[in-house]
This record gives sequence, structure tokens and C-alpha cells, in this order.
Amino acid sequence: MGRGIAGLCALTGYDTWVFDADPGAQRAVRASIETSWSRAVEKGKVTASAADAARHRLRIAERLRDAANVDFVIEAVPEALDLKRMVLSELDDVCPDRTVFGSNTSSLPITRIAHATGRRDRVIGIHFFNPVAAMPLVEIVRGRETSPETEERAVAFARSLGKEVVRVADSPGFATSRLGVALGLEAMRMLEEGVAGAADIDRAMELGYGHRMGPLKTSDVVGLDVRLAIAETLSAELPSERFAPPGILRELVAGGRTGKKAGEGFFRWEGEKAVAEGPRAAELAKKR
Repeated sequence: MGRGIAGLCALTGYDTWVFDADPGAQRAVRASIETSWSRAVEKGKVTASAADAARHRLRIAERLRDAANVDFVIEAVPEALDLKRMVLSELDDVCPDRTVFGSNTSSLPITRIAHATGRRDRVIGIHFFNPVAAMPLVEIVRGRETSPETEERAVAFARSLGKEVVRVADSPGFATSRLGVALGLEAMRMLEEGVAGAADIDRAMELGYGHRMGPLKTSDVVGLDVRLAIAETLSAELPSERFAPPGILRELVAGGRTGKKAGEGFFRWEGEKAVAEGPRAAELAKKR
């Protein structure tokens, strides 16, 4: 997600810094982003001149403080509240007062993340969707202390990237994750119960309700580990069992079958395409 956001920002015309605490990921980030631009050029979605200009706007920061003098920070670290709070707390010490802190969290409370900083009025949720370049939506999430000025700056920034915006108040799962996870978890339970296979469950929603992608493929694309983390957050925050993670989800994540990025989840993936139902998911469904 971080690479996708950075790539889009640079391509749109923003001077963009990227920092990753993992040295291996840090070394790979430029090549990964430039490869995505090259594919977009091949498909005719981006001009070669635009991609070349974006390369000059993309910079890799060796230290977090090297990238501090910016108007917006968007953190895209894993869905762990303490980690996000730690990152924003460190940034609070080095970024100028004008900097808005945006969190790409899918479900964690913006208000609690903001409390790790001395600028609670300038912290806001800026929730992108995967793949960032293709998905048209950005969800803007107001914390309880987010100022109207910060909200308007975030909305204008998202729209400048060519995105449509929805605005929501800070609540568990916001709007998109709460609805999307509810559908995804129910699809997983149906698979567990033997109601239908993964491909048929997805096809029912794609053809019957016009979804671009069924709930199980969507879960694979998001990452089953991410879906599990969101479900656990919602289950703890909302007085209902409907967000309790199904056993099949826990078992797939425990086995490293976290979806598209791992090559297997509810489906088996080859690059961008789901080519077959995931054998382990099918096996687990039959056992139940």
C-alpha cells in the first residue's frame, strides 16, 4: 500500500519521499514502484514522459527525519495501534507545524492514533484501497479532534490524486471496512459450512449484485492477515459476534496463506490473476 500511494503521488506531480524501516524493503522500493509505472505505460494508462518525470520526483529517505519537511505524511505501516502511534510520535518531533499526518489504517481509531502526537487537530484518516492506482475511492476519517481545516486539506489532496472521496466520522471500521469485512466474513462462514465453493460464492456477488470482485477474492487482495487484524479490532470494539474471525481465516493466516501477496489464500494466484480455488482453503472447508 505504501508503495502504491507513493507511486501515485509522484506520478500526479508531488515531490514524494518514501521511508521503510526494513532495509530490504527500502532497497527494493524504487524498483518496485518504477516497475508498476512501466506496466502502466505498456498498457497505455500512463505516458512515458509522465513516468519519466515521476522518477525524478520520487526520493528514498535513508532516515525518517530526511523526509520530514513535507506538507503531508501518510503512514502505511501494519495494522497495529502501538506501531502507528510510535511512528507518528517520532514524526511529530521532526516535522514542521504545517504537516498533516494521514493514517492509511483500515479500522484503527484515528482519535487514539492522534493522541500520540502534539497536533491532534492535524491527524486524519486517509484510507486508500488496493490497488491504489486503480481503485477510485479514498475514505477520509475525521478524528474527534481533527480540525475542519485539516479535513478540507485532506479532501483536496485526495481529489488532486484523481480520487473520489467519502467522509466518515471516527468509528470502528469506519464505513468501508465495517461493511466490507462483514460481507467477507460471512462469505468465509458460508465456505466453511459447505454452502458453496469459493468461486461460486464470489460469482454470485459479482453477477447477482454487480460487485467488481467477490468477497473472497477481495479478502485475498487486501491480505488475509490484514482482514484478520481488522476483524479482531471490530470484534473487540463492537458488541456483536458478527465480526468474530472464522476458523478458516485464522488457519490460512497461521499457515502463511495470506492471499494474493503469498500466492495463495482462498484462491491460488499467478501475478494479478486468481487462477483456481486455493487447495488448502478447499481442504479446510471440506473438513468442516
